Amino acid sequence: MKKFKYFRLNKYKKLRYLSINEKSKNFVVFLHGFMSDIEGSKPKNFLRYCKSKKIGFLTFEYSGHGKSSGEFTKGNISKWTYETKKIIRRIVRNNNFILIGSSMGSWVSLNQFKFFSKQIKGFVGIGSAPEFLERLMWKKFSKKIKKIILQKGIYQLQHGKYEYPITRQIIIDGRKNKVLNKKNLSKIPITMIHGKKDEVVPVNFSKKILKLFPNAKKKLIIIPNGDHSLSKVKYLKRINRELNTIISYVI
Repeated sequence: MKKFKYFRLNKYKKLRYLSINEKSKNFVVFLHGFMSDIEGSKPKNFLRYCKSKKIGFLTFEYSGHGKSSGEFTKGNISKWTYETKKIIRRIVRNNNFILIGSSMGSWVSLNQFKFFSKQIKGFVGIGSAPEFLERLMWKKFSKKIKKIILQKGIYQLQHGKYEYPITRQIIIDGRKNKVLNKKNLSKIPITMIHGKKDEVVPVNFSKKILKLFPNAKKKLIIIPNGDHSLSKVKYLKRINRELNTIISYVI
């Protein structure tokens, strides 16, 4: 795996990232999910893919994630959207790119269209989770959990073997980042890929994204036995095939 680098966002914050072929005129930008990082199978897969295609690749960890600086509990969609904008401007510059968002990464991806509408030439969503903080968390929390968040400012949410610190500020910020009510007239190719056995985010969320793009070349792919992460080799091969199709349109 290529060596990680650090992008200094400001005097106090630096973001860990991976990139190759920075002089390319075409890039793939991969945005990971909630409490994830860039050491998993998906970023490694896309790095290899872009290397084989001799195109640029960029992925990074939002503040509070992985080895990037910052506290997770102080992060939110607005901050992670801003960080994404800054590092794309630095590494991708004015070149064209295809966005790939995994889970929350698709939410952050949708926010990038207001900054890079002319540069984004394709969009792939994997288990997409736009507005999940309100729709999949807050609305389903019990009155007891909501009270803890409102009074103490944080709740440690247990999900399987993982623990997610859910803060009051991230819920409030999520409401300021609504994307499912914003139509986009872009004609780019868009593919949503979702596991039929995803127990974290319903397939309906990928369908909601496609409805936002009435003029796009749209495709919904439901993986029969696929889970939320779609990290197995056979799923990544399927995602790569779809990426091939999109690249054939735009490069």
